[in-house]
Amino acid sequence: MQPISRTASAAPSLLVLAGLNVGCQLVGLLGALVTDPSFYAELIRPSWAPPASVFVPIWVTLYTLMAIAAWLVWRAGPASRDALTWFVIQLAFNALWSPVVFGLHSIGGGLIDIVLLDLAILSTIGAFAERSRLAAVLMVPYAAWVAFATALNAALWWLNHGAPR
Repeated sequence: MQPISRTASAAPSLLVLAGLNVGCQLVGLLGALVTDPSFYAELIRPSWAPPASVFVPIWVTLYTLMAIAAWLVWRAGPASRDALTWFVIQLAFNALWSPVVFGLHSIGGGLIDIVLLDLAILSTIGAFAERSRLAAVLMVPYAAWVAFATALNAALWWLNHGAPR
């Protein structure tokens, strides 16, 4: 019997990594498909709001880091099911935000969703840290960006709906 080559044994693991990356990037694509740039352009934005052009490269990078983090946890074995469940939960809140804000034009609904997303990300990081410190660290830029996005979402709500006129 021939020993399995290192490349052959790594192939299924790399397929999982590729699948996780495709899945995460599809969440981003869904967000892009429902985003109405004219809606964002019409909003009163705070002076510190980034231009729309920065969102795509930032999100592609963050989704890639998220996929690598989930893959590292997946590699830790079956005991990682709870951590990966948290990952799926936060990814669902992530996927929901763009349709709520840009599809329904509900900045307030988006604010509720993104606060839940923040909490789910923190839970994911905590669960990931128990299985892979590196996976938890890879989720930190995502948590930081979503915290910034939460502040931006709150400012957009305040400036466009919440502030007295």
